Amino acid sequence: MPQMLLELKGITKSYGSLDALHDVSFDVEKGEWLAIMGPSGSGKTTMMNIIGCMDKPSKGSVVLDGRDISRESARSLTDIRRDTIGLVFQQFHLISYLTAVENVMVAQYYHSLPDEAEATLALERVGLAKRARHLPSQLSGGEQQRVCIARALINRPQLILADEPTGNLDEANEGKVLELLRELHQEGRTVIVVTHDPEVAEQARRTVVLEHGRVHTIREN
Repeated sequence: MPQMLLELKGITKSYGSLDALHDVSFDVEKGEWLAIMGPSGSGKTTMMNIIGCMDKPSKGSVVLDGRDISRESARSLTDIRRDTIGLVFQQFHLISYLTAVENVMVAQYYHSLPDEAEATLALERVGLAKRARHLPSQLSGGEQQRVCIARALINRPQLILADEPTGNLDEANEGKVLELLRELHQEGRTVIVVTHDPEVAEQARRTVVLEHGRVHTIREN
C-alpha cells in the first residue's frame, strides 16, 4: 500500500465571488514526481501557494505527511514549510548582496544554525563549489537556479516544490536543472513541479492538468 505524502480533498480557494480553485482533489505518494500543468489563469500558482504552506484554502483539506495543514495557523505553516518543503522559484529570490554560499546559509538560519561547510557541500552537490563566493549578479541564470536548488536542499526537506524551475533558462541549463531534479527523485525525494512546458512535465510519473481552477485530467506519463 503506497504511503501518501500529500492529500488534497475538495480544495476551493475563493477571492470574493471568483474561485481560483474549485473542488480540486488529488494525492501524491511519498517519493513520487508529479507535474502540475495548465494555461495562465488555470490556478497553478494558487495551487503551489497552498501546497507550499504560503496560503490556505477557503474550503477543503490539505493533509501533508499526516497533518491537516489547512487548519494550521500562519505561524505553524511557516514552521511546516521550513521543516518539510524545499521551494525552488522561477525568479530565484536570491539576496543580491549575499554570496551564493551566504544565500544557502540563510535557509539554515531559519531552520537551525548556519553552517558554512554544510552550505558549501550543498553548492558542490549542484556543481557550484567554485562559485560559492560570487554574488548573484556574477552568476548566470542557470547558476542562480542551481543556488536556489542548493538552498532548497540544505534542510533535507521531504518535498521539493518547484515553480517553473526552467522557465528562465536556456536549453543547456534547463537540462542541468532537470538532471538535478531527477537525481533527487531517484534518492527518494518527493518532487512536485509546476510548469507550462510539456517536456518538463514528461519527466514526472503523473501530470495534473488544471483548467479554470478545476482538475481537467490526471494522466500517467
